[in-house]
Amino acid sequence: MPRYIIERNFAEQLQLSKEGVEEINLINDDEGVKWIYSFLSADRKKTYCLYEAPNPEAIRAAARRSNVPADVIIEVAEEIGPNMFA
Repeated sequence: MPRYIIERNFAEQLQLSKEGVEEINLINDDEGVKWIYSFLSADRKKTYCLYEAPNPEAIRAAARRSNVPADVIIEVAEEIGPNMFA
């Protein structure tokens, strides 16, 4: 399945709860997308999330239903890291 990096910009600092994450995961399952992990900016107003999804529209649909932004969606092709060249 294709992978995507999603940039999300929040007006206020992001506050996460177990219930909120569970709700997002249920919506994602319903839309056929999988949240792999996220990075949170130091000011807690931006996230960079790695997702698997059939297409960007599935990510947008899940974001709308979860009431979270999906400002930039970029398909990524392959993972690279420093250990590849050791």
